[in-house]
Amino acid sequence: MAESQCIQSPTITSLIPTVGTLQELGGLTCYITGPHHSKRALIFVSTVMGFEVPSLRELADKVAAAGFLVVVPDLLYGDYFSFDPEFDREGWLKKHGEAKGCEDTKPIIAALKSKGVTAIGAAGFCWGGGVVTKLAGSSDIQAAIALHPARITHDDIKDVKVPIAFLGAEADQYLPPEQLNELGEKLASKAEFESYVKIYPGVGHGWTLKYNVEDESAVKSAQEAHQEMLDWFTKYIN
Repeated sequence: MAESQCIQSPTITSLIPTVGTLQELGGLTCYITGPHHSKRALIFVSTVMGFEVPSLRELADKVAAAGFLVVVPDLLYGDYFSFDPEFDREGWLKKHGEAKGCEDTKPIIAALKSKGVTAIGAAGFCWGGGVVTKLAGSSDIQAAIALHPARITHDDIKDVKVPIAFLGAEADQYLPPEQLNELGEKLASKAEFESYVKIYPGVGHGWTLKYNVEDESAVKSAQEAHQEMLDWFTKYIN
């Protein structure tokens, strides 16, 4: 399963204190960071390990510093994936499908718009990549990006109608580069919006959030992907 690499050990991640707060938005508990008066908002959809992952919140803070209001919702309702042998994996996946995640995000989008937000982007990591791909098939957001996405098929992208980017890993057995590039080729046939796929060399699934801060190469690859995501949103969420 794709999610196994998202929690593999060992990894050393940053312990930089977060600056956002926990709030309820659209009926969900969310980590919210950034200027609350901003007209530009981003929704970060987590991996199967949930919205509490420190590196995800740290990245949200980093992007918020560029002027975005960033919302990281608990779309899994505290029910995070586990690799305990007794854990019902299939039952969990049925309960937390990407389509449900997409629908559960829409009240958050409505709440943001009610607060005066005029442009919204969505970034998804692993499981979240499938959620934001489905969101990109609606007019609810203006752009999306999926980082080391999992479980995305040709059917998932057929309805995409807003700019979307996919950042994949060279070593990702769950959505290998060749499959991700095939999705990119299909999206490229839609001339009405920009899309692209970029494969990062020398990294594995989950590299943008789960990396060793003592590994210079790993840090560089993660930071490059973070900047690419920020550049994408700066271009389209305005």
